[in-house]
Amino acid sequence: MAPATPEIARVVAAVPVAVLAQHVDPGDPGPSTGYVPVPALVAAGARGSLVNHSEHPLPFPKVAAVVGSLAAAGLAAVVCARSPEVTRRLAALRPPYVAIEPPDLIGGPRAVSTARPEVVVEGVRAAHEVSPRTHVLCGAGVRDRQDVRRALELGSEGVLVASAVVLAPRPRAAIDELLSGF
Repeated sequence: MAPATPEIARVVAAVPVAVLAQHVDPGDPGPSTGYVPVPALVAAGARGSLVNHSEHPLPFPKVAAVVGSLAAAGLAAVVCARSPEVTRRLAALRPPYVAIEPPDLIGGPRAVSTARPEVVVEGVRAAHEVSPRTHVLCGAGVRDRQDVRRALELGSEGVLVASAVVLAPRPRAAIDELLSGF
């Protein structure tokens, strides 16, 4: 789960699953008004953070700094990449996870695994060529068990999902549907 930053501690206390932040900034606490430093995530009980989501992209040097800061704190980085080429570059940072998510398919009616399966296959290949231990997730338009199954068939090790659950009239049923694809 990746709730809004102010909700992290409350969600950590309420659910038995790993909770991630939606974003984190490089740097330490101090003169950082408006930023979310890694120690704030640790204090809230988060287990890691999304990094470089298409809705909050970062320049490569900042992504590298955040991945390093999260690793130093024992937290996981789920680094988002828009294409196989970007996946390769970001996987070179050796994050535990990279999620391939073409921005134009995020929240849309078709999953990348069906709309552009070659993006998933090439993204998995690119990541593993430079960082065999990095787990590759598939995101963008994942809505149901068929999308999950297809993503796994293409080499992804999991999925990154938001809209299919957050916008569902029955979020728990949407989660159950997605989980049945594993």
